[in-house]
Amino acid sequence: MPVRDEDLRKIANTIRTLSMDAVQKANSGHPGMPMGCADMGAVLWAEFLVHNPDDPGWINRDRFVLSAGHGSMLLYSLLHLSGYGLTLDDIRNFRQLHSRTPGHPEHYVTPGVETTTGPLGQGFANGVGMAMASKYLSDRFNANGPVIDHTVYAIVSDGDLMEGISSEAASLAGHLGLGSIVYLYDSNDISIEGSTGLTFSDDVKMRFEACKWHVQKIDGHNYAEIRAAITAAKNEKLRPSLIIARTRIAKGSPNLEGSEASHGAPLGEKEVGLAKRALECGDDCFAVAPGAYDIFERRRAELKKIYDSWKSEFASRVTGEIKKEWDAFFTRPDIDSLRPKTGFDTAKPMATRAASGVMLEKLFALVPGLIGGSADLGPSNKTFIKGYGESGAGKMGRNIHFGIREHAMGAIQNGMAYYGGIIPFSATFFVFMDYMRPPMRIAALGGLQTIYVFTHDSIFVGEDGPTHQPVEHLAAARAIPNLTVIRPADADETREAWLYALARNNGPTMLALTRQNLPPVCGEKAAGLWKGAYVVRDEPNPDIVVYSSGSEVALSLQAADLLKSRGIKARVVSFASWEIFDGQPEEYRNSILSHGKPAAVVEAGLSMGWERYAGSNALFITMKGFGTSAPAEVLAEEYGFTPEKVSAEIEAHVKKA
Repeated sequence: MPVRDEDLRKIANTIRTLSMDAVQKANSGHPGMPMGCADMGAVLWAEFLVHNPDDPGWINRDRFVLSAGHGSMLLYSLLHLSGYGLTLDDIRNFRQLHSRTPGHPEHYVTPGVETTTGPLGQGFANGVGMAMASKYLSDRFNANGPVIDHTVYAIVSDGDLMEGISSEAASLAGHLGLGSIVYLYDSNDISIEGSTGLTFSDDVKMRFEACKWHVQKIDGHNYAEIRAAITAAKNEKLRPSLIIARTRIAKGSPNLEGSEASHGAPLGEKEVGLAKRALECGDDCFAVAPGAYDIFERRRAELKKIYDSWKSEFASRVTGEIKKEWDAFFTRPDIDSLRPKTGFDTAKPMATRAASGVMLEKLFALVPGLIGGSADLGPSNKTFIKGYGESGAGKMGRNIHFGIREHAMGAIQNGMAYYGGIIPFSATFFVFMDYMRPPMRIAALGGLQTIYVFTHDSIFVGEDGPTHQPVEHLAAARAIPNLTVIRPADADETREAWLYALARNNGPTMLALTRQNLPPVCGEKAAGLWKGAYVVRDEPNPDIVVYSSGSEVALSLQAADLLKSRGIKARVVSFASWEIFDGQPEEYRNSILSHGKPAAVVEAGLSMGWERYAGSNALFITMKGFGTSAPAEVLAEEYGFTPEKVSAEIEAHVKKA
């Protein structure tokens, strides 16, 4: 029910004073945005947002995404008032070591924080992913009455709308008709360098209307206008909504309101005092307006009734086979039960992208929460699975057409992972990982279970040339903490890679897959992929240990045959994943590494990082620069990736050692 203006003002001014004080005490932060958005935050959280602090993972809660994550004190203030267990001491420790109030919101760190935000535009696209997940589950489970019927709210900023990712995500959201999205745009015309007029003159209303959004303009400090706009947006079921709210940054600060100086620095003790007096808030630090807690206690009582009613309706609507299906979404896949159902014939040469497509088809039948698609490369990535529906205007299927929008695709995928019940995957050519790196990094930081299918994984893409031939991308991916990179050697390893990715629920997994056919070389040994690296061919007392991944494992085995005919014994290690290998016991790692014997690395990428395993004195048969346009077999000859050239280099290295 509507809250009195005087009570909304208490909430808003509490947000302002807590934000000023926290930033001032930390001597670091962004006070301007939370002060400017405090009125919108007050109306949204006191009147509209449906959630349950006692059950923060409730699937039908409204989601609130602070895409403008630099204004984190807005969210922390509201979480404190709403009863999420975030204390005033937590707020006093804003931006301090190991606090629950880091500089930008972090998922899994602070109770009630839905997404990790800060890099602008990411939260905007996360919300689109949440709405897509909601649309998919509601279409699937709402036949007997609404089970999933919530709203995805966000506060977005000028900076969010400047970043290209927001245009990608807005375009897709409008095309899909995601009516559960309600975004409030903090249009304060200020960026770090000054007025946004320096760089930004878009007609935002026309831009979003062109993307098929429902758009309103309001005064972001007028409670009646905020309330009416949110109500109208919630009633719009066929289009996402953007509320353009004209606001003043650092609202309430006598000398810094409307100034870029309030964006990313403390206001200063003197100005904080003046602002508190102007807001009639008294001089105390970290003070909460009298009665503010009571307002939220009443709201919690209202929300408890909504929550209890939903629980009762859920129990009556989701029963029998529907309940089993629901539980399948929200239960971790049992890999032991999946394994015997995912075998396939690997007797013939097969590209690992093709093997991945076969696995996906089998897994779609077994893991209902596995959902995803490609950036317009489904036929090449082998990620479109017939018979499971597809996304389009007004509909959601398990096959998502992301369009040529890699940056948004990665962040939308994160939003689906944040949502729950979904294991999202995305696909594109490996070289376009560059467009996806920001959301991949956030997925790794937040421990999200996302899966990336990157095909055309080396120079052996061939004729498309160096613009499409990934060279540095394995090294770049391996540099991201908590991202597990797997480059399988054949179809059997590809099968194990998919099973591993489904089992791993504390971070993202990346599969780097070939365009070209590869012979089956691993067989039953492929289960060794679960240890990251294993001996695929052994020799007693070898003269050299050869480390390879992906397509170069078969090449190394062929070279080992030639070496053996010349009296040189080579142990060949399939080194599918550094990250998995690093997690093995020291005894196992030592059993794989060369122990002072000569070592060689054969991989059609940069050598960067391999010295950790092979040693700095190893032979590196790797790429030294970019590739060129030519057929794959010609490139193999040109860059030394043939059995004859590899064996010759290894022989010379052994003799030199």
